[in-house]
Amino acid sequence: MKKLFLLLFSFFLLFEIVFASNVDLKLHAKSAILVEASSGKVLYEKDANSKRSPASMTKIMTILLTMESLEKGNIKLTDKVNISKKAASMGGTQIFVEEGSSVELQTLIKGMAIASANDAAVAVSEYVGGSESNFVYMMNEKARKLGCKNTSFKNPHGLDEEGHYTTAYDLSLIARELLKHPSILKYTSTYEDYIDVSGSNHWLVNTNKLIRFYSGIDGLKTGYTSKAGYCLTATMERNDMRLISIVMGESNKDNRSEDTITLMEYGFSNYGIKNIYKKDEYNNKIYIDNASNRNVKYYLKDDVNIIVNKNDNNVNFTVEERINKVKAPLNKNDVIGHLILKYKNKQYKYDLIVKEDIKKANYFKVFINLFKDILSGVKIK
Repeated sequence: MKKLFLLLFSFFLLFEIVFASNVDLKLHAKSAILVEASSGKVLYEKDANSKRSPASMTKIMTILLTMESLEKGNIKLTDKVNISKKAASMGGTQIFVEEGSSVELQTLIKGMAIASANDAAVAVSEYVGGSESNFVYMMNEKARKLGCKNTSFKNPHGLDEEGHYTTAYDLSLIARELLKHPSILKYTSTYEDYIDVSGSNHWLVNTNKLIRFYSGIDGLKTGYTSKAGYCLTATMERNDMRLISIVMGESNKDNRSEDTITLMEYGFSNYGIKNIYKKDEYNNKIYIDNASNRNVKYYLKDDVNIIVNKNDNNVNFTVEERINKVKAPLNKNDVIGHLILKYKNKQYKYDLIVKEDIKKANYFKVFINLFKDILSGVKIK
């Protein structure tokens, strides 16, 4: 019955959005935001910069730092994580890890991503950061680097604590960064699973019921405490466009689900994605005089897209390259400049990178290059 209600509600909302000239979303949430994932373009917001308790949506940052550490090769999914007294004694939602036991890292990630386990979050924070306190420092440093101006983390799990807060907008920045690790969706889109904890089978059920009851949603994280209310960071992809919605301060689970569906249907009904450049199809050359091979190819790090209103026939944009002054050596994926896209009085910046290590020319190579320049008539500076 609940599944049928959500489907009927979404169809009604879709009809209303398409045929209404001015849509009032009338959300229940105290704060909300809807963004397109690749560009970060804000499609809708409501009090998105007010500081609020994020509850377990905090774990988006905890999972992000874990995924980054995995990508760097510092840790592996198969690593065994020793469970501390602090981790084993956590209250709230948990997978009941035991002090002194060891649990595979992948199991703990599942515990966080699917069941929102607080004990798993503490165990992971201690393993990735060396200690929980150092991990919290890493969380705040990462938030600062992402441009989160109204965020302060005090713990990796999200239980209410004085000075622990963020905003819907800041959470959208963190969620966008996490989605750069798409393998996380394998966990956040799982509705139920079984894990082995301390020799016993533990049943996990996703706290985000829309994973099961609303087709397309594949993440990311719910949250609830008495102070935060019901919260949800959701994401889904349709017609090659991925959206992220965040609702905070909901009074109950039904309002949380309804508001999330409202935001998603509004976004997909009114906006679409227009590709300007595919990252694999865009390349150019830069001359680096001290490089072993002085004509260096560079590429776009990401696709260049613009988000267009489906009712807007005026899609005018400009692009320009801005290349930095660079010298060899360079490492693979180093940024050497940016492609600047200007659209609707806003500017978007896309990284231009080298895809291989660029070695500095040795003295013999410098001499050969200089000799070639003289023979070809190049003016020596």
